[in-house]
Amino acid sequence: MTDLVYVFDGYCGWCWGFHPAVRELAADDGLAVTALPGSLFTGSRRAPLSAFGFIRQANQQVTALTGVEFGAEFEATLDEGSLVPDSDDAARLWTALRAVAGPGRDVELVTALQAAFFVEGRSLSDPGTATTVAASLGLDPGATAAALADPEVAAAARTAQQQARALGVDRYPTLLVRTGPGRTSVGPATSSAADLRAELAALRG
Repeated sequence: MTDLVYVFDGYCGWCWGFHPAVRELAADDGLAVTALPGSLFTGSRRAPLSAFGFIRQANQQVTALTGVEFGAEFEATLDEGSLVPDSDDAARLWTALRAVAGPGRDVELVTALQAAFFVEGRSLSDPGTATTVAASLGLDPGATAAALADPEVAAAARTAQQQARALGVDRYPTLLVRTGPGRTSVGPATSSAADLRAELAALRG
């Protein structure tokens, strides 16, 4: 079994561009992908979308290089500009979903969480987003709401973010494969699943 760690951020446009390749790869036999949430918009980096003038141009690059689209509702949220991306809240939302879904669905949960923002324009700080995403995944919305409010889930989210930092990850997305005693980063965010498979095969020798 090949062990991969996918470090993402709920508000990272390049992660949204990368998600089709990671989802396809995660379905391969002999691969196990564990996700960890990142810390792109935390502390002093929290600000309204209107403060990040680069986002629209960056997203145009994402679409040009990966083919992944951004939804009309997201574009409306970006135009309005008042939503404040908070990666800590996004990490907690993802951890709540995972607490209800159980292991083995990490990448699916990442995709659903990011679609809520990048397609539907929803805030990942809104508890209603958690229940909406849960319902779309066939999870119990009530159990998800309870998990979101659970201090232990909040602590687990912080621990997961700390684990990502301990791996030395300072950019998103990052896909890591275990190679001997350490881990090696695989592929840029523009990689296809075929590209990633070829790179993994080369690392295996």
